[in-house]
Amino acid sequence: MTWFANHQWYVAAYGEEVGRELLARTVCGEPLVLFRTEDGAAVALADRCVHRRYPLSKSRLEGDRIICGYHGFTYDAGGRCVSVPGQQRIPRTARVGAYPVVEQDSFVWVFIGDPARADAAAIPRAPWLADPGYATVRGMEPLAARYELLVDNLMDLSHETYLHGGYIGTPEVAETPISTEVDEDRNIVYVSRHMDDAECPPFYARSTGIEGRIVRWQDIEYRPPCLYVLHSRIAPAGVLPAADGSDPHGFHVEVVYAVTPETEHSTYDFWSVARDFAQDDADVTNYLRESNRTVVLQDVVALDVLEQVIAAEPAGYQELSINIDTGALAARRMLQRLTEAGVREAVPVS
Repeated sequence: MTWFANHQWYVAAYGEEVGRELLARTVCGEPLVLFRTEDGAAVALADRCVHRRYPLSKSRLEGDRIICGYHGFTYDAGGRCVSVPGQQRIPRTARVGAYPVVEQDSFVWVFIGDPARADAAAIPRAPWLADPGYATVRGMEPLAARYELLVDNLMDLSHETYLHGGYIGTPEVAETPISTEVDEDRNIVYVSRHMDDAECPPFYARSTGIEGRIVRWQDIEYRPPCLYVLHSRIAPAGVLPAADGSDPHGFHVEVVYAVTPETEHSTYDFWSVARDFAQDDADVTNYLRESNRTVVLQDVVALDVLEQVIAAEPAGYQELSINIDTGALAARRMLQRLTEAGVREAVPVS
């Protein structure tokens, strides 16, 4: 059996996806139904009626109550059954699991595990996604692949040179060594690649207007199990930040991924690109949205193929790792520790 990291926060949706229509999502193998109450609060309940397991997401929302579309069991926003058909007495066990929910930085986060352990302060931040000083494009693509493969993909950006040539990949990405730092106490992996004289890929040439060679910095910050941020800096070759840290001549892009496991072999890839330049330029916005979605879909195709290869390979197959894999290997170790801790302390949602 494959286990997920338990007692952790995961992104279940963008805030804009959750409304008065019932939304079905599965997180870490747990089917959820999401909706907003009449006062606007986001709610996540287990997506199974206690009576005959009919999905509540295929039922009806009236006020702040879900009426099961099969036999009419009715649940309030806390998951408590408040009405059953044909009798006045409501069984004491007639309730569905209610998941802690926090809306932050455009995401709807749900806590998978013991609700008593849900600490909102532990949710990692991505403030650029809700900052009026940044313009943001976003999307979500499903993968028919385990979420560890997407984490591997994001931690090693050398694949940009080969998989994303013509969009964001250039030879320098694969040729430039990385530095890796692991903060074991805070569970963060940092991977940096600084290119001081690189080709400008179309993704940045068309959005920034830079012509010629560039300085290109990629600074990754991964907070397992769910949030990945790529701090990207682009500037004309030779243009560096000032001694005081200010950077008026640089272009800054915050690429954010929420990597949420759906099942053992499927994943939600929530992606966002926030920029601090050309905020009001609709052409730049549309170009970045379509270009980044194309890049994400290239990853989806590759990882879906890789999932099939791994599923068919013999037990005990040994892969080869090299220097560029140090960040991905550190991320794997952290995910493994979180997963093992969750298995030891597994508590069902109440």
